[in-house]
Amino acid sequence: MSVETATTESDTVRKILTATGDTWAVVGLSSNQARAAYGVAAVLQRFGKRIVPVHPKAETVHGEQGYASLADIPFPVDVVDVFVNSEHAGQIADEAVAVGAKAVWFQLGVIDEAAYARTREAGLDMVMDRCPAIEIPRLS
Repeated sequence: MSVETATTESDTVRKILTATGDTWAVVGLSSNQARAAYGVAAVLQRFGKRIVPVHPKAETVHGEQGYASLADIPFPVDVVDVFVNSEHAGQIADEAVAVGAKAVWFQLGVIDEAAYARTREAGLDMVMDRCPAIEIPRLS
């Protein structure tokens, strides 16, 4: 990765975490406390983000109503945080574009270069293979 690419990615991380908006749909978030999504969502809340659980079970998590899909959320979402396997992540990114999200964040280990390109081409900011719970404390 070139220095220019690293700087651009760091700028995108900062923009998503500080300026894109505070409503984060967390795809793959359930009430299973052993899953990474559960802890990351708690960190996002501590830093002032509204989390929206998106999981087929549509469970309430961290006091927030869950929804079965992005399309089911009846209000605008700023960022879609993706905790699904890489082979399913592209579909979620496409849904994020369709619902009018401003940014997509693929978690650590979630990589889909084609989805990244499509999402950026659609005008959304995007970060891939990073964790907001690691990045957000670094902004202070």
